[in-house]
Amino acid sequence: MIKSAKDFFTKEQREDIRQAILNAELDTSGEIRVHIETTCTGDVLDRAAFIFDKMGMQKTELRNGVLFYVAVKNRRFAVIGDSGINAVVPEDFWDDLKNLLLNHFRENNFTEGLIRGVEMVGNKLKANFPYKAGDVNELTDEISFGE
Repeated sequence: MIKSAKDFFTKEQREDIRQAILNAELDTSGEIRVHIETTCTGDVLDRAAFIFDKMGMQKTELRNGVLFYVAVKNRRFAVIGDSGINAVVPEDFWDDLKNLLLNHFRENNFTEGLIRGVEMVGNKLKANFPYKAGDVNELTDEISFGE
């Protein structure tokens, strides 16, 4: 039984996800965050948007941040991209990403799903927001947790 969001992933799984974020951000100015909560009351997209704002993800220079939000007890998730990335990805990108995550999550492969999702987003960020001299990591790569 899941006690809290912090207990959902092992230390090794958290590190694997963090490493996927580091790899995905390696050649891009884009920013990726993963936020895990125990439960989500209300609309999952509204909650993810609130967390996106609370984390200051809309403050990246090119507005190219992406948040993966997962509520583990509810088995609900959302992915939110800022206006910069939304302007350049194809219309079906977010649906394709959602389906990739859903396929993994249905099989209880949450770590693998997040890693593959982060890689997919990283590829789009690299294609549309390549690293330029002077780019800095604007947001932490650590997974954040809430209740």
